[in-house]
Amino acid sequence: MIRKFKTDDLEQVMELWLATNISAHDFIPTKYWQDNYALVKEMLPQAEIWVYEAGNELLGFIGLQADHIAGIFVASKAQGKGIGSKLLAKVKQEREQLSLAVYAKNERALKFYRRADFAVVNEQLDEATSQVEYQMEWKAR
Repeated sequence: MIRKFKTDDLEQVMELWLATNISAHDFIPTKYWQDNYALVKEMLPQAEIWVYEAGNELLGFIGLQADHIAGIFVASKAQGKGIGSKLLAKVKQEREQLSLAVYAKNERALKFYRRADFAVVNEQLDEATSQVEYQMEWKAR
């Protein structure tokens, strides 16, 4: 089930955020994610967040700031089962366009977004991580 984020979800969402970032970005030191944990935890409730829940377990979430996707996170045990696609479809229903940034080395995410009709519109260096990232956009047809 996809539903709006509730304050009670914060701990599960943050655990998922940290674990998924460490797993998906093995080219960035773990310490970077750990050092940003408190800031993200403070800012996250200000974003628009949709969570995917099965039973009492939170298996994924998508975070938005206006029309910008801050991230899609799916528990490792639940990846490849369509949860990310369902979360993305949910926000596409409510938006005319979406943007996001993805690290060039995160090939799995790049393929996912390309399959979802996102196109690379710019390339830049993320100064915080010294990694190349792509700006991607999607527009409703």
